[in-house]
Amino acid sequence: MDQDILNEVLAGLPLPALMIGADERIVGCNTAALALLGAGLVGRHHAFVLRQPEVLQAISAALRNRLQAEARHVIPGPSHEVIHRVTAAPVGTAVLCTFEDLSDREQMDAMRRDFVANVSHELRTPLTSVLGFIETLRGPAREDAAVRDRFLAIMQTEAERMVRLVRDLLQLSKVEAQERQRPTDRHDVARLIFSAAQSLRPLAEVSHVRLVLSGLDTPVEIFADPDQITQVATNLIENAIKYGGSGKEVQVTLTHESSPRGPKVRLSVKDQGEGIESFHLPRLAERFYRIDGHRSREKGGTGLGLAIVKHIAQRHRGRLVVDSVVGQGSTFAVLLPAT
Repeated sequence: MDQDILNEVLAGLPLPALMIGADERIVGCNTAALALLGAGLVGRHHAFVLRQPEVLQAISAALRNRLQAEARHVIPGPSHEVIHRVTAAPVGTAVLCTFEDLSDREQMDAMRRDFVANVSHELRTPLTSVLGFIETLRGPAREDAAVRDRFLAIMQTEAERMVRLVRDLLQLSKVEAQERQRPTDRHDVARLIFSAAQSLRPLAEVSHVRLVLSGLDTPVEIFADPDQITQVATNLIENAIKYGGSGKEVQVTLTHESSPRGPKVRLSVKDQGEGIESFHLPRLAERFYRIDGHRSREKGGTGLGLAIVKHIAQRHRGRLVVDSVVGQGSTFAVLLPAT
Protein backbone atom coordinates (compact mmCIF):
# COMPACT_ATOMS: atom_id res chain seq x y z
CA MET A 1 0.00 0.00 0.00
CA ASP A 2 1.20 3.49 -0.83
CA GLN A 3 2.63 5.14 2.31
CA ASP A 4 0.53 8.30 1.92
CA ILE A 5 -2.68 6.29 1.58
CA LEU A 6 -1.67 4.14 4.56
CA ASN A 7 -1.06 7.24 6.66
CA GLU A 8 -4.44 8.67 5.68
CA VAL A 9 -6.23 5.43 6.54
CA LEU A 10 -4.50 5.17 9.94
CA ALA A 11 -5.18 8.84 10.67
CA GLY A 12 -8.89 8.24 10.03
CA LEU A 13 -9.15 5.52 12.68
CA PRO A 14 -10.54 6.71 16.03
CA LEU A 15 -8.39 4.27 18.03
CA PRO A 16 -4.60 4.17 18.41
CA ALA A 17 -3.46 2.05 15.46
CA LEU A 18 -0.27 0.89 13.81
CA MET A 19 0.58 -1.30 10.82
CA ILE A 20 3.23 -4.01 11.03
CA GLY A 21 4.74 -5.20 7.78
CA ALA A 22 5.73 -8.73 6.74
CA ASP A 23 9.27 -8.02 7.98
CA GLU A 24 7.78 -7.48 11.48
CA ARG A 25 8.65 -3.79 11.49
CA ILE A 26 6.17 -0.97 12.05
CA VAL A 27 5.40 0.68 8.69
CA GLY A 28 2.84 3.25 9.85
CA CYS A 29 0.93 4.60 12.85
CA ASN A 30 -1.49 7.36 13.74
CA THR A 31 -1.18 10.24 16.19
CA ALA A 32 -3.11 8.39 18.90
CA ALA A 33 -0.60 5.51 18.75
CA LEU A 34 2.30 7.93 19.08
CA ALA A 35 0.65 9.47 22.16
CA LEU A 36 0.18 6.01 23.67
CA LEU A 37 3.47 4.33 22.77
CA GLY A 38 5.89 7.20 22.22
CA ALA A 39 7.60 8.81 19.24
CA GLY A 40 9.78 7.14 16.62
CA LEU A 41 7.66 4.03 16.07
CA VAL A 42 7.92 3.74 12.29
CA GLY A 43 10.79 1.52 11.15
CA ARG A 44 11.30 -0.19 14.52
CA HIS A 45 10.75 -3.91 15.09
CA HIS A 46 7.39 -4.30 16.83
CA ALA A 47 8.90 -6.45 19.61
CA PHE A 48 10.96 -3.47 20.82
CA VAL A 49 7.81 -1.33 21.08
CA LEU A 50 5.24 -3.85 22.28
CA ARG A 51 7.20 -5.91 24.75
CA GLN A 52 4.35 -7.74 26.45
CA PRO A 53 4.35 -11.49 25.60
CA GLU A 54 0.58 -11.77 25.17
CA VAL A 55 0.57 -8.94 22.63
CA LEU A 56 3.55 -10.37 20.74
CA GLN A 57 1.83 -13.76 20.53
CA ALA A 58 -1.29 -12.17 19.04
CA ILE A 59 0.77 -10.31 16.42
CA SER A 60 2.71 -13.49 15.62
CA ALA A 61 -0.53 -15.40 15.08
CA ALA A 62 -1.79 -12.70 12.74
CA LEU A 63 1.49 -12.53 10.79
CA ARG A 64 2.17 -16.25 10.46
CA ASN A 65 -1.26 -17.89 10.58
CA ARG A 66 -3.26 -14.98 9.09
CA LEU A 67 -5.68 -15.21 12.00
CA GLN A 68 -7.19 -12.27 13.89
CA ALA A 69 -6.11 -12.35 17.52
CA GLU A 70 -6.67 -10.27 20.65
CA ALA A 71 -4.54 -9.55 23.72
CA ARG A 72 -4.40 -7.25 26.75
CA HIS A 73 -1.87 -4.44 26.81
CA VAL A 74 -1.28 -3.02 30.29
CA ILE A 75 0.59 0.19 31.14
CA PRO A 76 1.17 0.74 34.88
CA GLY A 77 0.14 4.19 36.13
CA PRO A 78 0.55 6.19 39.35
CA SER A 79 -3.06 5.57 40.48
CA HIS A 80 -4.35 2.81 38.21
CA GLU A 81 -3.36 0.68 35.23
CA VAL A 82 -4.15 1.77 31.69
CA ILE A 83 -5.56 -1.31 29.96
CA HIS A 84 -6.10 -1.73 26.24
CA ARG A 85 -7.51 -4.58 24.20
CA VAL A 86 -5.16 -5.05 21.25
CA THR A 87 -6.69 -6.49 18.10
CA ALA A 88 -4.20 -7.81 15.55
CA ALA A 89 -5.92 -8.30 12.15
CA PRO A 90 -4.26 -9.48 8.92
CA VAL A 91 -4.40 -6.90 6.12
CA GLY A 92 -2.77 -8.26 2.97
CA THR A 93 0.75 -9.27 3.99
CA ALA A 94 0.73 -6.86 6.94
CA VAL A 95 -1.05 -6.75 10.30
CA LEU A 96 -3.17 -3.88 11.61
CA CYS A 97 -3.02 -3.44 15.40
CA THR A 98 -5.67 -1.32 17.12
CA PHE A 99 -5.80 -0.42 20.82
CA GLU A 100 -9.19 -0.11 22.53
CA ASP A 101 -9.05 1.52 25.97
CA LEU A 102 -10.79 -0.69 28.55
CA SER A 103 -9.52 1.16 31.63
CA ASP A 104 -12.85 2.76 32.59
CA ARG A 105 -14.74 -0.47 32.02
CA GLU A 106 -12.25 -2.47 34.07
CA GLN A 107 -12.40 0.11 36.87
CA MET A 108 -16.20 -0.02 36.88
CA ASP A 109 -16.11 -3.82 37.03
CA ALA A 110 -13.64 -3.67 39.92
CA MET A 111 -15.79 -1.09 41.72
CA ARG A 112 -18.86 -3.28 41.21
CA ARG A 113 -17.06 -6.33 42.62
CA ASP A 114 -15.77 -4.33 45.59
CA PHE A 115 -19.23 -2.89 46.18
CA VAL A 116 -20.87 -6.33 46.27
CA ALA A 117 -18.12 -7.66 48.52
CA ASN A 118 -18.46 -4.70 50.91
CA VAL A 119 -22.25 -4.92 51.09
CA SER A 120 -22.03 -8.66 51.68
CA HIS A 121 -19.52 -8.13 54.48
CA GLU A 122 -21.52 -5.32 56.09
CA LEU A 123 -24.67 -7.47 56.12
CA ARG A 124 -23.05 -10.80 56.94
CA THR A 125 -21.49 -9.61 60.21
CA PRO A 126 -24.71 -8.45 61.93
CA LEU A 127 -26.71 -11.34 60.45
CA THR A 128 -24.22 -13.84 61.84
CA SER A 129 -24.47 -12.19 65.25
CA VAL A 130 -28.27 -12.22 65.20
CA LEU A 131 -28.40 -15.88 64.16
CA GLY A 132 -25.95 -16.77 66.93
CA PHE A 133 -28.05 -14.97 69.53
CA ILE A 134 -31.24 -16.64 68.29
CA GLU A 135 -29.59 -20.05 68.57
CA THR A 136 -28.48 -19.27 72.13
CA LEU A 137 -31.90 -17.94 73.12
CA ARG A 138 -33.58 -21.07 71.81
CA GLY A 139 -31.11 -23.26 73.69
CA PRO A 140 -28.97 -22.59 76.78
CA ALA A 141 -30.44 -19.14 77.54
CA ARG A 142 -34.09 -20.12 77.03
CA GLU A 143 -35.00 -19.52 80.67
CA ASP A 144 -32.37 -16.88 81.53
CA ALA A 145 -34.25 -13.56 81.59
CA ALA A 146 -31.13 -11.41 82.09
CA VAL A 147 -29.24 -12.98 79.17
CA ARG A 148 -32.38 -12.84 77.03
CA ASP A 149 -32.82 -9.10 77.61
CA ARG A 150 -29.14 -8.41 76.92
CA PHE A 151 -29.15 -10.44 73.71
CA LEU A 152 -32.40 -8.88 72.51
CA ALA A 153 -30.91 -5.41 73.00
CA ILE A 154 -27.86 -6.38 70.93
CA MET A 155 -30.08 -7.94 68.25
CA GLN A 156 -32.07 -4.72 68.05
CA THR A 157 -28.85 -2.72 67.61
CA GLU A 158 -27.66 -5.02 64.83
CA ALA A 159 -31.06 -4.95 63.11
CA GLU A 160 -31.12 -1.14 63.25
CA ARG A 161 -27.63 -1.10 61.73
CA MET A 162 -28.84 -3.24 58.81
CA VAL A 163 -31.85 -0.97 58.34
CA ARG A 164 -29.54 2.07 58.17
CA LEU A 165 -27.31 0.31 55.67
CA VAL A 166 -30.23 -0.62 53.40
CA ARG A 167 -31.62 2.93 53.71
CA ASP A 168 -28.28 4.48 52.73
CA LEU A 169 -27.84 2.02 49.85
CA LEU A 170 -31.25 2.98 48.47
CA GLN A 171 -30.44 6.67 48.95
CA LEU A 172 -27.10 6.31 47.17
CA SER A 173 -28.72 4.40 44.30
CA LYS A 174 -31.37 7.11 43.91
CA VAL A 175 -28.81 9.92 43.96
CA GLU A 176 -26.61 8.19 41.37
CA ALA A 177 -29.64 7.64 39.10
CA GLN A 178 -30.48 11.36 39.25
CA GLU A 179 -26.91 12.64 39.00
CA ARG A 180 -27.25 13.90 35.42
CA GLN A 181 -30.54 15.69 36.15
CA ARG A 182 -29.80 19.08 37.62
CA PRO A 183 -32.56 20.48 39.89
CA THR A 184 -34.83 22.94 38.10
CA ASP A 185 -36.51 24.68 41.06
CA ARG A 186 -35.04 27.32 43.34
CA HIS A 187 -35.12 26.83 47.11
CA ASP A 188 -33.85 28.66 50.17
CA VAL A 189 -30.89 26.49 51.22
CA ALA A 190 -30.27 28.62 54.31
CA ARG A 191 -33.66 27.57 55.69
CA LEU A 192 -33.04 23.92 54.79
CA ILE A 193 -29.64 23.86 56.51
CA PHE A 194 -31.02 25.66 59.57
CA SER A 195 -33.83 23.09 59.87
CA ALA A 196 -31.36 20.21 59.58
CA ALA A 197 -29.14 21.74 62.27
CA GLN A 198 -32.11 22.30 64.59
CA SER A 199 -33.21 18.69 64.22
CA LEU A 200 -29.73 17.59 65.37
CA ARG A 201 -29.59 19.81 68.47
CA PRO A 202 -30.81 16.98 70.76
CA LEU A 203 -27.93 14.79 69.53
CA ALA A 204 -25.51 17.70 70.07
CA GLU A 205 -26.77 18.18 73.63
CA VAL A 206 -26.44 14.49 74.47
CA SER A 207 -22.92 14.55 72.97
CA HIS A 208 -22.03 17.78 74.86
CA VAL A 209 -21.29 19.55 71.59
CA ARG A 210 -22.16 23.21 71.00
CA LEU A 211 -23.64 24.02 67.59
CA VAL A 212 -22.75 27.47 66.26
CA LEU A 213 -24.68 28.60 63.18
CA SER A 214 -23.82 31.57 60.97
CA GLY A 215 -24.99 32.91 57.64
CA LEU A 216 -28.34 31.11 57.90
CA ASP A 217 -30.54 34.05 58.89
CA THR A 218 -30.71 35.49 55.35
CA PRO A 219 -32.50 33.59 52.53
CA VAL A 220 -30.17 32.09 49.93
CA GLU A 221 -32.08 30.76 46.93
CA ILE A 222 -30.36 28.48 44.42
CA PHE A 223 -31.40 25.67 42.10
CA ALA A 224 -31.60 22.76 44.54
CA ASP A 225 -33.36 19.57 45.54
CA PRO A 226 -34.61 20.39 49.06
CA ASP A 227 -34.56 16.78 50.31
CA GLN A 228 -31.01 16.25 49.07
CA ILE A 229 -29.68 19.52 50.50
CA THR A 230 -31.24 18.55 53.82
CA GLN A 231 -29.52 15.17 53.51
CA VAL A 232 -26.15 16.85 52.87
CA ALA A 233 -26.47 19.17 55.86
CA THR A 234 -27.69 16.35 58.11
CA ASN A 235 -24.86 14.00 57.14
CA LEU A 236 -22.11 16.59 57.59
CA ILE A 237 -23.42 18.05 60.86
CA GLU A 238 -24.17 14.63 62.34
CA ASN A 239 -20.66 13.40 61.50
CA ALA A 240 -19.13 16.52 63.07
CA ILE A 241 -21.14 16.00 66.25
CA LYS A 242 -20.25 12.31 66.50
CA TYR A 243 -16.54 12.63 65.73
CA GLY A 244 -15.82 16.20 66.85
CA GLY A 245 -15.33 15.27 70.48
CA SER A 246 -17.33 15.84 73.64
CA GLY A 247 -17.27 19.40 75.01
CA LYS A 248 -16.18 20.82 71.66
CA GLU A 249 -17.81 23.17 69.16
CA VAL A 250 -19.20 22.53 65.67
CA GLN A 251 -19.49 25.55 63.39
CA VAL A 252 -22.03 25.47 60.55
CA THR A 253 -21.51 28.34 58.12
CA LEU A 254 -23.12 29.39 54.86
CA THR A 255 -21.16 31.94 52.82
CA HIS A 256 -20.95 33.39 49.30
CA GLU A 257 -17.75 33.39 47.28
CA SER A 258 -16.61 34.04 43.73
CA SER A 259 -14.81 31.64 41.41
CA PRO A 260 -13.69 31.55 37.77
CA ARG A 261 -16.85 29.58 36.99
CA GLY A 262 -19.19 32.03 38.66
CA PRO A 263 -20.51 32.78 42.13
CA LYS A 264 -20.72 29.94 44.62
CA VAL A 265 -22.46 29.15 47.88
CA ARG A 266 -20.31 27.33 50.43
CA LEU A 267 -21.73 25.23 53.25
CA SER A 268 -18.93 24.59 55.75
CA VAL A 269 -19.12 22.30 58.77
CA LYS A 270 -16.08 22.64 61.01
CA ASP A 271 -15.35 20.47 64.04
CA GLN A 272 -12.62 20.50 66.69
CA GLY A 273 -11.93 16.78 66.64
CA GLU A 274 -8.74 14.79 66.24
CA GLY A 275 -8.30 15.66 62.59
CA ILE A 276 -7.60 13.30 59.71
CA GLU A 277 -4.26 12.17 58.29
CA SER A 278 -3.69 13.66 54.84
CA PHE A 279 -3.39 10.29 53.09
CA HIS A 280 -7.00 9.49 54.03
CA LEU A 281 -8.48 12.65 52.50
CA PRO A 282 -8.62 11.59 48.80
CA ARG A 283 -10.55 8.44 49.71
CA LEU A 284 -13.00 9.76 52.30
CA ALA A 285 -15.93 9.89 49.86
CA GLU A 286 -15.40 6.34 48.59
CA ARG A 287 -18.19 3.94 49.40
CA PHE A 288 -17.50 2.00 52.63
CA TYR A 289 -14.14 3.70 53.19
CA ARG A 290 -13.58 4.23 56.90
CA ILE A 291 -10.64 5.65 58.81
CA ASP A 292 -11.55 3.63 61.90
CA GLY A 293 -14.06 0.93 60.97
CA HIS A 294 -14.74 -0.23 64.52
CA ARG A 295 -15.35 3.29 65.83
CA SER A 296 -17.55 4.14 62.84
CA ARG A 297 -19.76 1.10 63.39
CA GLU A 298 -20.01 1.84 67.11
CA LYS A 299 -21.39 5.29 66.25
CA GLY A 300 -23.87 3.88 63.74
CA GLY A 301 -21.96 4.78 60.57
CA THR A 302 -22.54 2.80 57.37
CA GLY A 303 -19.54 4.11 55.40
CA LEU A 304 -21.85 5.62 52.77
CA GLY A 305 -22.63 9.08 54.17
CA LEU A 306 -19.86 11.04 52.44
CA ALA A 307 -20.37 9.11 49.20
CA ILE A 308 -23.99 10.29 49.25
CA VAL A 309 -22.86 13.87 49.95
CA LYS A 310 -20.37 13.76 47.06
CA HIS A 311 -22.95 12.52 44.54
CA ILE A 312 -25.55 15.04 45.68
CA ALA A 313 -22.98 17.82 45.26
CA GLN A 314 -22.14 16.56 41.78
CA ARG A 315 -25.82 16.46 40.84
CA HIS A 316 -26.03 20.14 41.81
CA ARG A 317 -22.88 20.83 39.72
CA GLY A 318 -20.93 21.37 42.91
CA ARG A 319 -18.23 19.52 44.81
CA LEU A 320 -17.20 18.27 48.23
CA VAL A 321 -14.02 19.73 49.74
CA VAL A 322 -12.32 18.39 52.87
CA ASP A 323 -9.58 20.15 54.85
CA SER A 324 -8.10 18.71 58.01
CA VAL A 325 -5.13 19.15 60.30
CA VAL A 326 -4.29 16.43 62.79
CA GLY A 327 -4.98 17.71 66.28
CA GLN A 328 -6.89 20.76 65.07
CA GLY A 329 -10.08 19.35 63.58
CA SER A 330 -11.65 19.06 60.14
CA THR A 331 -13.77 21.17 57.81
CA PHE A 332 -16.17 19.53 55.38
CA ALA A 333 -17.51 21.96 52.78
CA VAL A 334 -19.90 21.67 49.87
CA LEU A 335 -19.63 24.30 47.11
CA LEU A 336 -22.76 24.83 45.01
CA PRO A 337 -23.42 27.20 42.09
CA ALA A 338 -25.27 30.30 43.26
CA THR A 339 -26.95 30.78 39.87
